[in-house]
Amino acid sequence: MKRALWPGLLAGTAGGLAMTLGEKIEQRVTGRPDSHVPARVLERLTGRAERPGRQPPAVNWTMHYGQAAVLGILRSVMAHAGLRGPLSSAKFAVVRLTSDQILENATGVGAPPQTWPRKELLVDVLHKTVYAFVTGAVADSLAARTGPGPGERHAAVRPGRHADVGPLPRKESPGP
Repeated sequence: MKRALWPGLLAGTAGGLAMTLGEKIEQRVTGRPDSHVPARVLERLTGRAERPGRQPPAVNWTMHYGQAAVLGILRSVMAHAGLRGPLSSAKFAVVRLTSDQILENATGVGAPPQTWPRKELLVDVLHKTVYAFVTGAVADSLAARTGPGPGERHAAVRPGRHADVGPLPRKESPGP
């Protein structure tokens, strides 16, 4: 877990930057305005006063990049455990979308995605997927420096799909 902290913050921040770049390109093409949902969520979580309309950019960026960085730690934990590659990044995309929805719906800032216009939903899923795959690529790369994770070592005991492979010996697995 300790090995995953700083690489995770770095990976999540890289993913946040890639997501933002993609959003800015998409906004230029589609004309979609900036979202102030991140700022409103942070204001409600912290008890800060909200303003009508546009929210302070610093508050928006703090929530946007803060959430991206913190969730990157989870993806780094995944990578250090041996959950690497595109399939793990796809799983992580669901975590990223779910994290947003929990925060937005719990604070009353957002509504469940099934109530959104389809185009808006598609755009959100696209950007969060970019975040997840960039975060995953960085986290996987940084975790690979320490060698295979316990899950990868376990899978290497008997390559292929087998149900009868026992766990790694305790001394070969760092555990929680």
